[in-house]
Amino acid sequence: MANISLSVVLPAHNEEENIANTVSGCLSYLSSNFSEYEVIVVNDGSRDRTRGIVEELSSKNPAVVLVNHEVNKGYGSALRSGFDKASLDYVFFMDSDGQFDIKDLDRLIPLTGGNNVVIGYRENRADSFIRSLNAWMYGLYIRLVFGLSVKDMDCAFKIFPTEAYRKVRPIKAGGALFSAEFLIKLKRVGYVFREVPVRHFPRKFGTQSGANLKVILRMFRESWKLRNELRNS
Repeated sequence: MANISLSVVLPAHNEEENIANTVSGCLSYLSSNFSEYEVIVVNDGSRDRTRGIVEELSSKNPAVVLVNHEVNKGYGSALRSGFDKASLDYVFFMDSDGQFDIKDLDRLIPLTGGNNVVIGYRENRADSFIRSLNAWMYGLYIRLVFGLSVKDMDCAFKIFPTEAYRKVRPIKAGGALFSAEFLIKLKRVGYVFREVPVRHFPRKFGTQSGANLKVILRMFRESWKLRNELRNS
């Protein structure tokens, strides 16, 4: 058993075909490895059955907690709501689309402690060439503008002390910039990043919603605001 308590945050938008398996996989892993845990699912304005499925899962297991957004607010807003709800020692988050396996948390847990923030990077990314290219260009942009260099900026497989989030909030970005803003602010207050390879699997069900023009433009707007905020702090 790990000697920490863990809040798992799962952002979800239109994941009715994936969410039950993702939550069930989390509960199976957590019950075998942690004495105290919670699974916080943030339904970000889904138009399908995601909310109803999570409500049913929560009614059967009190460790499953639903946070509901009536309208879609964006990936960053979903993470922020989940992090704000977290009540245990550490927060771990991953996506709800079935492209990660929570068992890979075994690779990250040994590196937790002190000022460590442990972040996964996809060793064999199972996405299209265009999506992977967009991610590479985004990482380059963040490195050039903010001086932050990590192997896989937006890999949704990270664990950190809950207190670390409380020290740097508010994280203002509501879209794709959220993870970058979070890491930038963590670095500024002395946290250290430990990077670990994790597996990545092709999406079997549903449709990816990131990397469209609206998301990209929002990222640029929010990065400009962040740049001004950091300059004035």
